[in-house]
Amino acid sequence: MTAEAERPAARQAAGGARARPPLLRLRGISKRFGEVVANEAVDLELAAGEILALLGENGAGKTTLTSILFGHYAADAGEVLVADQEGRLVALPPGRPEAALEAGIGMVHQHFTLAHNLTGFENIVLGTEAWWRPRPAPPGARRRIEELARRMGLEVELDRPVGQLGVGARQRIEILKALYREARVLVLDEPTAVLTPQEAEGLFATVRALAADGRGVIFISHKLAEVEAVAERVVVLRQGRKVADRPLAGTSRSELARLMVGREVREPIRRPRPPGEVVLALDGVGAGSGRDRIEDVTLELRAGEILGIAGVSGNGQAALAALVAGLLRPERGRVELLGSTAALSSPAAAVRAGVGRIPEDRERDGVVGELDLAENLALERLAAPETSRLGFLRRKAMRARARRAIEAFGIRAPGPDVPVRLLSGGNMQKVVLARALDGAPRLLLADQPTRGLDVAATAFVHERLLEARERGAAVLLISEDLDELLGLSDRIAVVHRGRLAGPFPSERLDVPTIGLLMAGHEGGLPAAEVAA
Repeated sequence: MTAEAERPAARQAAGGARARPPLLRLRGISKRFGEVVANEAVDLELAAGEILALLGENGAGKTTLTSILFGHYAADAGEVLVADQEGRLVALPPGRPEAALEAGIGMVHQHFTLAHNLTGFENIVLGTEAWWRPRPAPPGARRRIEELARRMGLEVELDRPVGQLGVGARQRIEILKALYREARVLVLDEPTAVLTPQEAEGLFATVRALAADGRGVIFISHKLAEVEAVAERVVVLRQGRKVADRPLAGTSRSELARLMVGREVREPIRRPRPPGEVVLALDGVGAGSGRDRIEDVTLELRAGEILGIAGVSGNGQAALAALVAGLLRPERGRVELLGSTAALSSPAAAVRAGVGRIPEDRERDGVVGELDLAENLALERLAAPETSRLGFLRRKAMRARARRAIEAFGIRAPGPDVPVRLLSGGNMQKVVLARALDGAPRLLLADQPTRGLDVAATAFVHERLLEARERGAAVLLISEDLDELLGLSDRIAVVHRGRLAGPFPSERLDVPTIGLLMAGHEGGLPAAEVAA
């Protein structure tokens, strides 16, 4: 590393009210991928004891910027400076993750990187000692970890295999793993995506404790309410450029959304509507395997209704979604679509019967990345007359259909022939949504439909779900975003360890009550309030 002649004193003299020693400085960071500008001349500074929110649309450049910070990418221009033990800002060598770790930079990704067969303690110390050492960890390691956990509010069962722990405990282990490696700068990427409200509050308390301990935190989230709850300053990226760097105090949520997308964003409103006939019925259903299984589930979903399913990931939602998509058959009980048990006997049968599907994982189950946009839109209707004739695809018709979808759904793509893998996550989701809504489905399965999407893309998806409801479709909305469920759903059921509580009328629920039910606490609402 090469030292830069900048000292904390100089920063304090110029820093005004934020006169704290800098831990991190990104200066003039630029990165291109072919013709795509991911970052352009981005400056960012993080002080000791500061919680900084990094915001932006999907594709705004947040992931590229943090990947450069952590050494996964090398910037085309600019430099990353990190404070050493004496407080001097020192340039990191580009493209070297081990240098970032040694400099005290830690990352906690949205998708955890833990070995499920190892205990929490083993995961934390894994990789910190040479492989030939006779001991898995140095003497005193456990005592040090326990002290960190106590001081930062990260208590966890260190001796249980991670695969047996809940997602909140796994996240605490990820944070402890970074702190054990003496991280002074911690990047948290969508850290509450799979947490209950109570677990999220615990995380916020930990983040504040980290800042009070003199560490710097970069908090990345699409949930503006969380940003308001925990951050003190916000940096906004738009199309790879920094468009705002300001204290959070005095900046409204609507202004943050406007800064992110460059225009006003309005969330659509659900209006009262009488439900129609029963479209989907489950009666005493048991299905699935392992932790993701449902037991004795009974519910009805009617036309013109959105039924929300809340729950921590891995409590049976995947089994429920697979049943509705025709991917799983019940071991016990009965599943009917419009009175027919045969309608959901296979994915093809479900599509023929009028089921539109938005799967949980758009990249794994929603699109085929190597196929182009037109082909992905036609995947579920390859035998339909508008798609093929005498076994040959009608490519001209497919492209015309794709151009209509690009315009109607605001898909940012050069044209119908672009491989879907080149689209951003938000635009991939719009492709999946366009395919699911094609032909006005009777039942729409929306499984985590806005996970990882920015505020504008989220509002767009919400608007389309409500339009389907107004058209008379029955919508099964599975989501871990409780604000989303409360805003869109007519009724909400909560799944915990495969069993449903409810459904309840959504206007009689709030986030704390749903959170308690998600955690398995009984008696969330009086029995009289349960929807018939």
